[in-house]
Amino acid sequence: MKIVFRIKKLDIFIAKQFGLLFVGTFFICLFVLMMQFLWRYVDELIGKGLSMEILAEFFWYMALGLMPQAFPLAILLSSLIAFGNLGESSELTAIKAAGISLMQSMRSIIVITLAVAGISFYFQNVVVPHANKQLKQLLVSMKQKSPELEIPEGIFYDGIPNSNLYVEKKDMNTGHLYGIMIYRQTGSYEDQTIILADSGMLQSTAEKKHLLLTLWSGEWFENMRSQDIGGTAEVPYRRETFSQKAILLDFDSDFNLADMANFADDASAKSVRKLLHDLDSIKLANDSIGRQFYREATGYTLFAGELSAVDSARLETMPPSEMPCLDSLYAKMSKEEQREVTGAAARQAQNAFNEVSMKSEYARHFNRLERTHQLEAIYKFTLALSCIIFFFIGAPLGAIIRKGGLGVPVIVSVIVFLIYYLLDMTGFRMARDDNWTVWFGRGISTVVLAPLAVFFTYKANQDSTVFNIDAYRLIIMRMFGLRLKRNIVKKEVIIDEPKYQADADMLANISNEIAKYSETNRLLRWPNPVKVFFRPGDDHEIEHINNMLEDTIEDLSYTRDNHVLTVLNEYPVIATHAHTRPFQRKWLNIITGLFLPTGIFFYFRMIRFRYRLYKDLQDIIRINKKLIPKITQH
Repeated sequence: MKIVFRIKKLDIFIAKQFGLLFVGTFFICLFVLMMQFLWRYVDELIGKGLSMEILAEFFWYMALGLMPQAFPLAILLSSLIAFGNLGESSELTAIKAAGISLMQSMRSIIVITLAVAGISFYFQNVVVPHANKQLKQLLVSMKQKSPELEIPEGIFYDGIPNSNLYVEKKDMNTGHLYGIMIYRQTGSYEDQTIILADSGMLQSTAEKKHLLLTLWSGEWFENMRSQDIGGTAEVPYRRETFSQKAILLDFDSDFNLADMANFADDASAKSVRKLLHDLDSIKLANDSIGRQFYREATGYTLFAGELSAVDSARLETMPPSEMPCLDSLYAKMSKEEQREVTGAAARQAQNAFNEVSMKSEYARHFNRLERTHQLEAIYKFTLALSCIIFFFIGAPLGAIIRKGGLGVPVIVSVIVFLIYYLLDMTGFRMARDDNWTVWFGRGISTVVLAPLAVFFTYKANQDSTVFNIDAYRLIIMRMFGLRLKRNIVKKEVIIDEPKYQADADMLANISNEIAKYSETNRLLRWPNPVKVFFRPGDDHEIEHINNMLEDTIEDLSYTRDNHVLTVLNEYPVIATHAHTRPFQRKWLNIITGLFLPTGIFFYFRMIRFRYRLYKDLQDIIRINKKLIPKITQH
C-alpha cells in the first residue's frame, strides 16, 4: 500500500510540473501561430477603419481555429522541459533508483495527453469548422471594405457598382492613383462614359455611403444619344477637358458580412459527418460527370465539308468498313473548296479542343474538391494523433538530454515541429494536386514521426545515451583518424604513492620491446591488400606494448609531482588495430575490399595509421628516456 501511495504522490507531482508548463507553452505557441497567420492577412486589417468589435471577433475566431495546431507543439515543448528539469535536477535519477520505471513516471501525463488529444479532435470536429466559416466570412467582408485600398494595378477593378476602374500605378504611401481610365454605364449600353485622367485619389465620404473620386488633368467622353432634345438634335457625344474634377460614386463602404453561401464548398468549415455526407454526393456527381464527358468525347465526329442532313445521318450510321475515303473526296475538290473544307475542319477541331479543355478543367475542379474533403477528414484524426506522438518524442528526449529551461528544449521542439510541418504541408499539397494518394500524403508526417517516438521511448526507458555527444565525437575522430589527447590531472586524494622503481623498469622494458618490434615489423612499407582485407590478423605485440604502457601511466598518474604529470600527458594514444586492417570484423573487411572506392579509402587510411604508429613508437622511446631519470629520484 505504501508503494501505491508513493506512486500516486509521484503522479500528482509530475502532473503538476507538466500541467503548469503546458498551460504556459500553449498560450505561447498559440500566440506564435496567430502572429504567423495574422502576417498573411495584415493588408486586410490595416487602414480599413474596422471597429474594435469586428477586430475582437476576428482574433477570437482565429484563436479558436488555431488551437488544435497549438496543442501538439505545446505538448512537445512542455514535456521536453518537464522531463529535462527532472533529469537536470537528478530527480529522475532518484525516481529510477526507487524502482519506478520511466513509463510508470509518465503515466499521469499520458492520461493528460490522451485527454488533450480528445479535446483536439472535439475542437476540429465541432468548434473549428464554425470558427473557420466565420473567419473566412470576416476576411471576405474586410476585403470589400474601403475599396480605395483594394484597387489593383494594371487590371480593371469592378468592385464599384456600374463602373470599371483601371489604374496603371498606385502610391501606397499617399494613396494617389496614376494613369486612370474609367468606364461608366448608368443605363443601357448607349449611356456610357469614358473618363481618362493623369492622376486621382479615391476616398470614402463621412457617412460611408459614397466614394469621392478626385481627378486631375483628364478628359471626359460621354455618349449623349439618350439625351437628345425632342429627338432632333444630332449630338453623338460630349467631350470635356478638365484640370480637376470631383465625382461622387455610390458605394456603401460600411462593414457588411459576405453571404455565407459562398463558403458551402469549403472543406475546413465542415465536421467529419458533414464531410463524409458531402463526399458521397461529390463522388456521385464526379462519376456521373466523368461518364457523361467520356461519352461526349468519344462521340465527336468531324466531317470534311458541308454535308446535308441526310448525308450526315447516313455517314453516322454507316459501318466503318463502308465509310468513303475522305482523302479521295478531298482530292476531287477544287482549290477553293479545299480551303473552305480545311478551314471548317480546323474550326471544328478547335471548338472540340476548347470544349474538351473546359470539361477537363471542370472535372479537375470536382476531383480536387473530392480530394480536399478526403484530406480534411483524415487531418482531423492525424492532428489529434500527433498530440500523442509528440508527447512520446518530447518526454523521452527530455529524459535523455536532461536539459531544462527554454534553451535546448526550444531548439529541439522547433526542429521536430519543422520536420512535422514540412512533411505535413508537402504531403497535403502533393495529395491535393493528385500527385500522391490521399492517405500517403496526409499520413506521411505520422508515419515518419511515429517510429521516432517509439525509438526515443525505448532508448529513454533503457537509459541509453543516444544523445551522448562525446560518444559521437569519439566515433567521428576514430573514423577520420583524428588523434586523441591525454588529459591527466592531479588527483585530489592520493592514498598510495606510485611504485616509481617498478614503473621505471617497466618503461625501460617497453623501450626494449619497441626496439625489437621495429626490427621485425617495417611499418613504413606498404602492406599487401589481400592480407589487409581478406585475411584475419591482429598485431598482438602492439597490444601487449600498449597494455604495459597504459598500466604504467595509470600508476604514475597518482604522483604528486606536477612535472611527472606534464610528461605523462606527452605520451601518444596508440591505435592498436587501425594499422593492420580497417575493421575488427572479418565480414566488414571483405565487403570493404570488394567495393573498390571504399577499399581504396580505407587502404590509404591504414597506411596513414602505420606511419603514425611508427612516429608514436619513436616518441614513446624519447619520452621514456626523459621520464625514467625523473621517477628514479623518488
